Amino acid sequence: SLTGPFTFQHQTPTMSDDPNTDTDTAPSSTSTINSKALQARELEWAVNSAALEERHAATNGPIIRTRFPPEPNGYLHIGHAKSMNMNFSLAFQKLNVAPEHRRTIFRYDDTNPDAESPEYIDSIRRDLDWLGWTPERTTYSSDNFQILHDFAVKLIRKGLAYVCDMTGPEVKLQRDLALRRVKAKNVGQDPDEVAPIPSPDVLPGRNRNTSVQRNLQMFERMRLGMYDEGQYTLRLKMDFESDNPNMYDLVAYRIKYTSHPHAGRGWCIYPAYDFTHGICDSLEDIDYSICTLEFEVRREPYFWILWALDLYRPKVYEMSRLNIEYTVLSKRRLIKLVTNNYVRGWDDPRMPTVSGLRRRGYTKDILNSFCNDVGASRAENLVEMEKLFSTARLHLSQTSRRAMAVLDPIKVVITNFDEEVANIKQKGNGNDKNNESDMTFEVQNSPTDPSLGSHTITLTKVIYIDASDFRLEDNSTYYGLAPNKAVGLKYYGGNLICNKVIKNNNNGIAEIQCTLQSRDEGTKPQSYITWVPENGIPCEIRVYNHLFAVTEPSDRWEEELNPNSEIVYPKAMVDPSVREVVDAKNVNKWTSNVALQFERFGYFVVDIDTTYDSKSNNGALVFNRTVSLREEKEKKQLTNKEEQENAKRRLKQQADKEAKEIKMKIASVDLFKLAPEYEGKYSKFNDEGIPTHLVDGTEVTKSAMKKLAKEQMKHKKALANHNKTKK
Repeated sequence: SLTGPFTFQHQTPTMSDDPNTDTDTAPSSTSTINSKALQARELEWAVNSAALEERHAATNGPIIRTRFPPEPNGYLHIGHAKSMNMNFSLAFQKLNVAPEHRRTIFRYDDTNPDAESPEYIDSIRRDLDWLGWTPERTTYSSDNFQILHDFAVKLIRKGLAYVCDMTGPEVKLQRDLALRRVKAKNVGQDPDEVAPIPSPDVLPGRNRNTSVQRNLQMFERMRLGMYDEGQYTLRLKMDFESDNPNMYDLVAYRIKYTSHPHAGRGWCIYPAYDFTHGICDSLEDIDYSICTLEFEVRREPYFWILWALDLYRPKVYEMSRLNIEYTVLSKRRLIKLVTNNYVRGWDDPRMPTVSGLRRRGYTKDILNSFCNDVGASRAENLVEMEKLFSTARLHLSQTSRRAMAVLDPIKVVITNFDEEVANIKQKGNGNDKNNESDMTFEVQNSPTDPSLGSHTITLTKVIYIDASDFRLEDNSTYYGLAPNKAVGLKYYGGNLICNKVIKNNNNGIAEIQCTLQSRDEGTKPQSYITWVPENGIPCEIRVYNHLFAVTEPSDRWEEELNPNSEIVYPKAMVDPSVREVVDAKNVNKWTSNVALQFERFGYFVVDIDTTYDSKSNNGALVFNRTVSLREEKEKKQLTNKEEQENAKRRLKQQADKEAKEIKMKIASVDLFKLAPEYEGKYSKFNDEGIPTHLVDGTEVTKSAMKKLAKEQMKHKKALANHNKTKK
């Protein structure tokens, strides 16, 4: 038989009338649970017996319990932040659960020691704490390894599991054959004609109908480490006639001689995710098992396993993944970004990880507010990055103190500085708070919130302005400084007039000589520029843009990385008023660090690379830009450095375009012979055009040939799309 000993047919899928109903206010303890709020496709396997329902109700009482179960195989990302928001908060609001009856378990789904590490375990815990979520308790799937093993033995005894020696390719062939037969049957064709079974060893498989005694003995030998990795697996005897390929005898256990980061060296067989997570949900008395939509097809095996073991079946709800512009959230791709050094690490400010977002300056309030606004539903959608940026601006504008900074500084010498100071003193307009001159001004830390206090800034004879505020040639649409032109100087109240430009040996600007013009003497300027005094603090400022150059990265995502995702200004300066708040002793990678609004440039945060000591005024001071002050819809005036970077990018894009056009004229079989990037690398090829020998005669390894075959297939698909577009 191609089915297990017991099978059920699917019930007609039913959906709630309004699965996204939210409750704006916290429900009272007497509120009725909105059981339709998180309802999805139903299965007969999912129906609990009266005894199971009674036992669960006796355990939980009025409590409604969810769980957040990340696998510790990487750092948490913004999609996990959405999941946390759902499991710790939004789900209860949708269900109308009173606050005192809400419980969420934080569980490490740690069943794959090859991919997991103590670093990931620690980072996940810290991110959860930082975001402000308090779990009922913390658990590990690995703490249930003995129980899971015993359940596997129980399934063997019931004839619902067997030890299998089929290889990976054999299992794939088996499942492909089963699916072809099911599809044929569904359209009224004869499966034996469309997809005949060549041998019972293929389908249902040579091990499927072996004895219980044989499988018990072999599973015990697997546990004792008597077989090689990959030699045997334990598979579940499910249903090869199901419409769902996930019912084609899933693997429950595999052999891995890898020490577990939490459980240690006690096991050499490890349970698969599909076998583990439903059982752990039941053991932990979970009411709602919430996951993302790609797990919807795992609903059948989830409930089948719990049905086969006669365990309580929680309700399952699948919500859409968080898809956000200019971002990838695939763990595999994130790992590759790190290992291939496309970014500085998991906490690079361009990464969508919680650690990266925190380092960039996003606070827990920003992320939680963003997740609340995005909400949770079953509808797939692409969230605009601007939504996150707008949320950040809203929060940072209320909490960040102002300061002035220059990213690309130009030295300005005010030639009539002493004369202007004397004039101010003569007029009696001096500021008593100033001990150096009468050019000290009080600045509110926030333009809207007096409670944030104020600081002072002193205009000095030598100041620094940003290169974006100066041009050698003026025009009618430019409001910055230019030769023989006056602009307003922030907080001084008067104008700054450029009289002379001094260039260096490289024909760059070494110095600008200017004069001050009081408000009484000059006309009202069209704009005011910011500045930093001579005693400004040197710093490095990193301006971050989208990690990708396209809104939705494709399968060729590595080619779509934005070369301008990080622009570093190593000689930037910030005004000295921030000195006490940017000390390295206050900087921590696991907390939100000091955020500042650099006037006209955006919101910035002190980076963890900072070593600055405020007492000695020594050490590196590094800032990351969190977000610009406003949405950058219109093209802003670029600095010389940005213009140079853009010119390089345009040249590279043109070169890439030309290279692609050349490549699109090469047949897939000739890819490794004619494509420029492979020129001179290989000397021999097989009939499909895959290289077999390097140019020096060395034989290409099988694994390398396999990778080259994948590249050839990508090229073949790209060719097909290219030709289709041309038509």
